[in-house]
Amino acid sequence: MALMSCSQLSVTYGSYLAVDNVSIEINKGDYLCVVGSNGSGKSTLVKALLGLVSSSQGSITVKDCGIGYLPQQSVIQRDFPASVLEVVKSGSVGRKKIGPFFTKAEMQCAWEQIEKLNLTKVAKKSFMDLSGGQQQRVLLARALCTANQAKNPLLVLDEPVTGLDPLITDELYSIIRDLHANHQVSVLMVSHDIHRAVQNATHILHMDTCCRFYGTAEEYEKTEFYKEMSSVEVCSTHCCTHCGPNCNASHVLIKGKR
Repeated sequence: MALMSCSQLSVTYGSYLAVDNVSIEINKGDYLCVVGSNGSGKSTLVKALLGLVSSSQGSITVKDCGIGYLPQQSVIQRDFPASVLEVVKSGSVGRKKIGPFFTKAEMQCAWEQIEKLNLTKVAKKSFMDLSGGQQQRVLLARALCTANQAKNPLLVLDEPVTGLDPLITDELYSIIRDLHANHQVSVLMVSHDIHRAVQNATHILHMDTCCRFYGTAEEYEKTEFYKEMSSVEVCSTHCCTHCGPNCNASHVLIKGKR
């Protein structure tokens, strides 16, 4: 069952073509990773699917799913003067309800996500006082609260491990893998980590503004696209000019707007 799909979707920023004639669908049970070099339109495609940017061509269909979105985070966006529980339960704010208060069911959902992501011990702490990895787990729990508003939850994650150290990155990928495998959560993720994408995802979309490959992870692993991408180590900062002195990564050049 298709939860989200697009047909011949294009997005332009002025005269710049960011997404060119892309057609995909995310079915129930899918774990789709969107890969490609910087500027290939990955994040723009996701934002278009969510209605956050306007498309210039094509159609988008979303049905029978609850969508939890975890965008790329900045330092400012992490500066929330609220407790962990308050941040997580705010994922239910979009529900149609009478009055400003959270229902018993919404509070229960928030606590379920807190327990699922091993955040119980910090539930009453300030979000601002947490480590980067803990903050990302809180925001993931919040997205799950939103996704669980419907029978078929879909997590949309835009480079969720950006800026995290390797151990925390491993942990977060493990959590997402568990949510997909054991909690019936479908996943759409933008990722720069081609190796983890192939290891974890069921399907891969390789973009270069247009769709260069769309199919199963097993099929993608046999392509020249995978061989080319896997030979380039991309710095976790995704930056070509402002990396730290210890960065040894080869950088994929930014071609245009993300």
